[in-house]
Amino acid sequence: MITAVKKKISDEDLQNDIISELKYEPSVTTSDIGVLVHDGIVTLNGYTSSYFEKANAVKAAKRVVGVNAIADDIQIRLIGSASHDDGDIAMDASRVLKHSPSVPAEVNLVVREGWITLEGQVEWWYQKNAAEESVAYINGVKGVSNLITIHPKLSAAAIETDIKEAFERSAMLDADDVSVVTSGNHVTLNGEVKTYSEKEEAERTAWDASGVKTVDNNITVNWSWVGD
Repeated sequence: MITAVKKKISDEDLQNDIISELKYEPSVTTSDIGVLVHDGIVTLNGYTSSYFEKANAVKAAKRVVGVNAIADDIQIRLIGSASHDDGDIAMDASRVLKHSPSVPAEVNLVVREGWITLEGQVEWWYQKNAAEESVAYINGVKGVSNLITIHPKLSAAAIETDIKEAFERSAMLDADDVSVVTSGNHVTLNGEVKTYSEKEEAERTAWDASGVKTVDNNITVNWSWVGD
C-alpha cells in the first residue's frame, strides 16, 4: 500500500539547494549573496548590482522545495555606469511606461534616491504588474514601490468563477487543493499545497482575473512525498 509520508528537510540541505538554484540562475552573481536558513525560513543577504538581479535571486529561492518564507536583506550596490541620478531614472522610466502596451496612460511615477514609486489606477492586476516589471530593468533603480490601485468592473460571483476555472486549467495546481472565496472585489485563498511556488502560483492566478482588487493568500505549504 502506498501512503503519503512527511519528510523533514534539514536547514543545511535546504541551504545547499538554494545556493545551487542561485548558481543555476544566469542573471544572478552568487559570490555576493549569502543564504541563511532556520526552520525553513530563508534569509538572503549580500549585494547585487541591480534591482532586477535582486528580484531574480528572490524568485530563484522561492522555487526551491522546503522554503516556507523568505526575508530579503539583499542590498543593491551600483557600479560605474549603472549609477544614474534621479532625473535620468525618471526620464528612462517615463519613456518605458509610455511605450509599454500593457500600461495605461493613467500610471505615473516619482523617483527619489534611486527608488521608483508608481501611482495611478488600472483595471487589471497584470497592468499594475507590467508597470513594475518594466521599470525594474532600468539602470540605477534601487527599488520599486508599486502603489497603483485596481478599480475593477466585474461582480464578485464572476470573479470567483473566473479564478476557479483558471485553477482547473492550470498545470501547476490541483484545483481541489485550493478554495476561493470572494467578497466584493476581495479574494481569499485557502487550502494546502506541496510547494511555496504552488502557493505563489495560486495567488498569481487569482490576481490575473479581471476585477480583483486584493488577494489574501491563506494557503499553507505541507512538504510531503509518496513512499511505502
